[in-house]
Amino acid sequence: MAEATLEKEIFPEWLSFDPLVVRRVVTAPAPSLDDNTADLDRLRRALRQLGYDPLRLPPGELGAYANRFRQGNFTATAVLSFTGEGWELTELFSGVSDQPLLGVAADLGTTQIAFYLVDLTTGTLLDRLSVPNPQIPYGEDILTRIVFASRPDNLILMQNLLRSTFNETLTSLVEKHGYRLAHIYALTVAGNTTMTHFFLGLDPSRLCKEPYIPVANTFPVLHGADLRLGMHPRGLLVVFPNVGSYFGGDLIAGILATGMHRTEEVSLLVDVGTNAEVVLGNKDWLVACAGAAGPALEGGVVERGMMAQPGAIDRVRIDRDTLELTYHVLHEEKPKGICGSGLIDLVAEMFMAGILTIQGKINTKLQTPRIVQTEHGPAYVVAWAGETADGRDLMVSEIDIGILLKSKAAMYTILNIITKKVGLTVHDIRHFFVAGTFGSHIDPLMAVRIGMLPDLPLETYQGLGNTAGRGAAMTLLDRSLLSDMDAVRQRITYVELNVNLELMNEFRGATFLPHTDPKLFPSVTIHPRAMG
Repeated sequence: MAEATLEKEIFPEWLSFDPLVVRRVVTAPAPSLDDNTADLDRLRRALRQLGYDPLRLPPGELGAYANRFRQGNFTATAVLSFTGEGWELTELFSGVSDQPLLGVAADLGTTQIAFYLVDLTTGTLLDRLSVPNPQIPYGEDILTRIVFASRPDNLILMQNLLRSTFNETLTSLVEKHGYRLAHIYALTVAGNTTMTHFFLGLDPSRLCKEPYIPVANTFPVLHGADLRLGMHPRGLLVVFPNVGSYFGGDLIAGILATGMHRTEEVSLLVDVGTNAEVVLGNKDWLVACAGAAGPALEGGVVERGMMAQPGAIDRVRIDRDTLELTYHVLHEEKPKGICGSGLIDLVAEMFMAGILTIQGKINTKLQTPRIVQTEHGPAYVVAWAGETADGRDLMVSEIDIGILLKSKAAMYTILNIITKKVGLTVHDIRHFFVAGTFGSHIDPLMAVRIGMLPDLPLETYQGLGNTAGRGAAMTLLDRSLLSDMDAVRQRITYVELNVNLELMNEFRGATFLPHTDPKLFPSVTIHPRAMG
């Protein structure tokens, strides 16, 4: 095994450094009358002695590889790729060569595509870059894109858009560091089921019609030339599998990133996007579900809400005596809006200061200029007009707060129901992973105070950011994750959250701050003014 130099803030300590693609110098005795083994058989034999067996040689390169082996006096540098079933001889250089060996991981998101450039010889993360998904002009949401792609020529267009963006971004990444596209020997791609279909040029139209059947859930290991991608033509292309139309390769990559599939302790992963997608389990079992809790938690529903981007207020504190407010803005800009973590902070701080009642109503009796009346009812001024980027007061209304409380109630209900379905309670969770941009910014203490997350020890919570991209990058560096990927896919049970009486009762109780049953949140002290 190579010496691991993996960056621990990006990759977990348990990850082995056994990359998908390796470079090995191979030497064989020259032919003689006593040993008339053919050139390529001689090469195979030498590689087999190094442990690379079974080994496939690309049929179109047999003559070229034999010539290079001879030109190097039967010493060559082999680039070997692991497919999950064995090894492929991807490239062969005469003599001893230190040609760069790069891999790229891609999180193929609906709105953004995140790329990670990795040095496969050292395990170093060289760069990362996020670019807009080029399909957005043809549909902000997945369903619109599926309808658009129902015509064959439009499906081709959607795939070509992705291919062009991949090739432009890959070119930009390698040239920035002085490399060439031919130095990319592996590409791992994790996306939801629909985006994976678009990437591979598969018809996604049946994903949105009963009984919601994908064209395929698992995909063979491909090569760069198969999709005309800007990389070594024989480089590996690994596309993460789906579980079904409702559970894509991005979540399987997320599970790999957490390591929850390898531990005895019960872990939970929640990824907030269009929906809140939840996975619960350990090395023996995994259950998953999804619910509509995402948009408000990403700041996408409230009037001045926005994603966690430059100009977004992402942190808020309120002095409980003076009721004065301070905030933090991403990239230290003038505030343009407020993102999900900022909204959660704001509601938690307003509640703890008694500005909000347990019903989520603004206490208009309080003497503070930040409480104002608008044509839509009471509101709270987070940033005054003189402070903001657009010169308008940045306010959050009681209506906005109600929207957030419904989303947080949905989140808590999903977590509660899925644990009950497997005979557990939320207190059996030992590791709680929060993924996505939302997970990078959320303060678990604030989320507990509003009753969005269960009242667990704060060390239980871990924000992991982009788990799909991280899991895809980890697979480049630890080839054992190829078998983990397949095992996780087969182990997952998807649970449908039906709109039943139990769910509705749970939801109603969770719309209060922090909950109608305060015993569920013993760490939360309720201000007397919040009692209404």
